[in-house]
Amino acid sequence: MTLPANFPAMSLAAAHAALTRPGSPFEIEERDIRGIRTRVWKNAPPTLRDAFAAGRRHGGKIFLVYRDERVSFEALARAALAIAETLQAQGLRKGDRVAIAMRNLPEWAAAFFGTVVAGGVAVPLNAWWKGPELEYGLEDSGARFAFLDGERFERLADRLANCDALVRIFLCRPLGGGRHPLVQPLADILGETEDWAALPDRPLPTVPVDPEDDATIFYTSGTTGKPKGALGTHRNSCSTIVASVFAPARAYLRRGETPPPAQPDAPQKTPLVGIPFFHTTGCQAGLIPAFVHGWKLVLIHKWDAELALQLIERERVTSTGGVPTLAWQIVEHPSLAKYDLSSLDTISYGGAPAASELVRRIKQKFPKAAPGCGWGMSETSATFTSHVGEDYELRPDSCGPALPVGEMKIIDAMGRVLPPGEVGELWVKGPNVVKGYWRNPAATAETFVNGWLRTGDIARLDEEGFCTIVDRAKDMLIRGGENIYCVEVENALYEHPAVIDAAVVPIPHRTLGEEPGAAVTLKPGAKASEEELRAFVGERIAAFKVPARILFSEDMLPRNAAGKIMKSELKALFAEPAARSDSLLPAKRGEGGRAAAG
Repeated sequence: MTLPANFPAMSLAAAHAALTRPGSPFEIEERDIRGIRTRVWKNAPPTLRDAFAAGRRHGGKIFLVYRDERVSFEALARAALAIAETLQAQGLRKGDRVAIAMRNLPEWAAAFFGTVVAGGVAVPLNAWWKGPELEYGLEDSGARFAFLDGERFERLADRLANCDALVRIFLCRPLGGGRHPLVQPLADILGETEDWAALPDRPLPTVPVDPEDDATIFYTSGTTGKPKGALGTHRNSCSTIVASVFAPARAYLRRGETPPPAQPDAPQKTPLVGIPFFHTTGCQAGLIPAFVHGWKLVLIHKWDAELALQLIERERVTSTGGVPTLAWQIVEHPSLAKYDLSSLDTISYGGAPAASELVRRIKQKFPKAAPGCGWGMSETSATFTSHVGEDYELRPDSCGPALPVGEMKIIDAMGRVLPPGEVGELWVKGPNVVKGYWRNPAATAETFVNGWLRTGDIARLDEEGFCTIVDRAKDMLIRGGENIYCVEVENALYEHPAVIDAAVVPIPHRTLGEEPGAAVTLKPGAKASEEELRAFVGERIAAFKVPARILFSEDMLPRNAAGKIMKSELKALFAEPAARSDSLLPAKRGEGGRAAAG
């Protein structure tokens, strides 16, 4: 690793002060938000409707590329306004929830912007979810309208009778069926994407929208295993618009250079979107800033590293990543040398643990590209810390410092603020922290304290303010950027009639970060194989949550004096297969109906 001899040329505090000075694009002011004095970006669009209006100014430039389809900013705006008009004509009231469940398609963006400019609350649902999970999202949010693609509709079709609040489903790209009394083909409103630019030029809806009004519900999960809706405001989403361009400017100052001025006629920044829009990162740190700043987003139907390389070359992609898994697949791809990837200037990621080795590999394979990462949660509307360039190379285990509108502190078990270097729970505060959990006052009161968010992550801060996540207090693992809450998988295992005891722990994985492993005890005399249990679980929850390995124990799983399973012991057994104790052994195939792990 080679860093500039004088790095850093400017302290972090000085860089933040220089960039946020009065009159600058990153100027900061204080506002009272729900009774809490909070630092905010002075020049951020006040609402998503203002952000939408700003993005529309990019006109005929290409905004979305999907396969052979190309959608301009103006075309997307006209489609969104057609959706907004349709929603209002069919009874949408301010604050009504509108679910969006589909792959990354141009229709996803149109549905999102159409919803929020009309005063609705966008509810992105995980497109990987199966029927019961999607049904839960619709029912819990009380969505009155839903935008679905064909695959999601097929998963939900026999469950729609349970979704009492739904009055209309707008269906795009059906698989061949799609007949239902609630369904209206979205193509009847918009036509095909090639038709969007010719749609009538409708005015913006006039329903009043305030920065503190509800705008989004992104579903996350807690240790109960039931998804919780993080209820975000217009200000929460708009804060990421400024944050998305702050870290690169800071990197220039840190290395002793002046950030280049904005150049409206410069080639478009072109991210390859490797993360779903239903993630807060994909939407709030990707889709929304890209629309406002005039970036071209290249969408990929389903991640494939070879296709990604082809798209980088064809579309002159300038940045990619998403989660560490995708970065690993690119830098280690055997066909890497076949493609012209010289347009790449950034490979960044977040959402999952990343090995410091990945930073070195990126610089080795792409010497002109800056590696980057960040940390955030659904509850922080995506990015809260950002880490890029030389700072990241110097501190590859850190997720970076907070943005200057954000605050971080480390709290011990007694509620005391810890000094730099000490490890405790990370608490954060800022204009992008959501107002609470949808219809869940108990979880809100537990997690949000006087404007501070208790993240559940165990971390430390250094003297300059760089954060390093040490562990997660919440019983959760992250597989390739997807949150997996162990209790949800355990509950699915417990539904099997042969299972009497079960625990799920993270297994380290080089490219995915982590994957789920399960330890299981069967009832006396009962039989079940690893394949049977995996198939059983796969019928109940999304495929990415199914345990990659299952170990079988002859005895009940090890517990402490309080009766809690000692998962640290189980993690060690998965990490050191050769050192498995006699109390936890995978049975050989054919013995007692159990299967050897792995």
